Order: sequence, then structure tokens, then C-alpha cells
Amino acid sequence: LLYMSGETFFTLGFGDVTPTSGAGRLLAVLEAGLGFGFLGTVIGYLPTMYAAFAQREVQISLMDARAGSPPTAAAFLGRLPGPNGLREELLEDWERWSAQLLETHISYPQLAFYRSQHSNQSWLAALTAILDSTALLLARPDATPMSQAKLTFAMARHALVDITQNFVRDYAPGAPGAADRLSPEVMRLLRERLADTSMSLPDSGDFDSRLATLRLKYEPYAQALAAWLLFELPPWVHAEKRRDNWQGGPWDKQISAHPGPVHRSDDHF
Repeated sequence: LLYMSGETFFTLGFGDVTPTSGAGRLLAVLEAGLGFGFLGTVIGYLPTMYAAFAQREVQISLMDARAGSPPTAAAFLGRLPGPNGLREELLEDWERWSAQLLETHISYPQLAFYRSQHSNQSWLAALTAILDSTALLLARPDATPMSQAKLTFAMARHALVDITQNFVRDYAPGAPGAADRLSPEVMRLLRERLADTSMSLPDSGDFDSRLATLRLKYEPYAQALAAWLLFELPPWVHAEKRRDNWQGGPWDKQISAHPGPVHRSDDHF
């Protein structure tokens, strides 16, 4: 019976064992239909998940040159293009990415466990860096009520909160990884890194207060989800400047020592 059930479910149909009663034939037909449905689900389901994963990773890969790996708010804001229109367009791309992240990771929760190709990149790190960056923009006194930064922050926060609820049900204030990510020393370093850019941060109590209010809207969720998924949240700013992933390669030292036909010049990227 087990052999007959297997060949019926996977639609092999050898015919060496056949049902003899009406009820048996009915069960064989139903099981064959379930087998077709199972195969169709596997064939249709896995490519859909892979497509969602690939779409997510493209934007994460783009984050490397825009904010480093792991990404930080200091690098992201410091590298923002000059004209305001380009900034708005870039933030709009991340708003759309956050919406796609929400849709795919709620429909397919297992995607949250799919790791990026590089150990210092992750979808949660990218999402947190975007929230950190937009929070800094919104805390500034010149922030407009309906700016693109606010729309991106709202969408990214929505995605983070809803995805977190899939895995972490109860809020634990003392959970691992719940340490303050923006200590006074880190804030001082963040101001120093952005001082010579168009995104310099105000040194005022009002700015710090607004930033603290915005952080409370998303940081507890990010810390809880990071602890659950064994991810490491990115810092606000790296203590020392680091190379991006694209700037390093396994042959760099050998190529520098033996440039061959490649001639060096004073120009560099």
C-alpha cells in the first residue's frame, strides 16, 4: 500500500499494483491530483522566493559604495549627492525597496533567514542604516513636514515593525543587543565626520531631543529582531575609516607588486 501510494502521488503509474474497489480508485485519483499540486507548488514557489531574494540583494549591493559595508548613517549622509533632487530620488528608491521588503518578507517569512553574499552585509543592516540616516535628516530644524526623508522613514519603520512581529512577540527591555548605539562619544564622532559635508549636524538640545524621539520608534524593534536572527546591527559611524567591499580584492597586493602591462598614474578613484 505504501508503494502504491508513493507511485500514485508522484504520478509514476507503473500499474503493477492497482486499486480494485471504487473507494480505492477514488483515493488514487485524489492522491494523483495532490501529487500534481505538490510538484506545481515546488516549481512555482521556489523561483518566486529566489526572485524576491535576488531583488532584495541588488539594492543591498548598491549600498556598499553609498554607505560602506556594513553601512552606516555617517557614510550614507556624507556620500549623498549634492543637488537636492538627486537626494530625493535616492531616498525614494529606498522607500520603494522598504515597501518591497515588507511585502516579500511578510508573504515569505523564511526570506528573513536568507543571508547576503558578504558577511558584513544584511538586509537588516541596510534597513537600519536607512532609518538612522532619515532620522538624522528629520531631526534637523530645516526638515520639511512632507519631505522624502519622512516618507522613506515611515515606510522603512513600517517594514521593520511588521517583520519583527513575525518573529518576536514580546518586548524585552533587557534583551541582548539592546545597548545604546548612539552614546555621547559616538554622537561626537558622528558630528565630526559630517562637519565638512552638506549634512553637518546641529549641536543643540532640540536636535538631540528630536533624534532621541525618532530613535525610539524603530531601534527597539531593530535590536530585538537582530538578537532573534543573530544579526549584528551596523554602527552609526565607524570608529576608523574602512574600505568598502569593492575596494578590496584577493590579488591586490600581487598586482601592486607586479603591475605588468598596467602603468600606474597619479589619477585614482
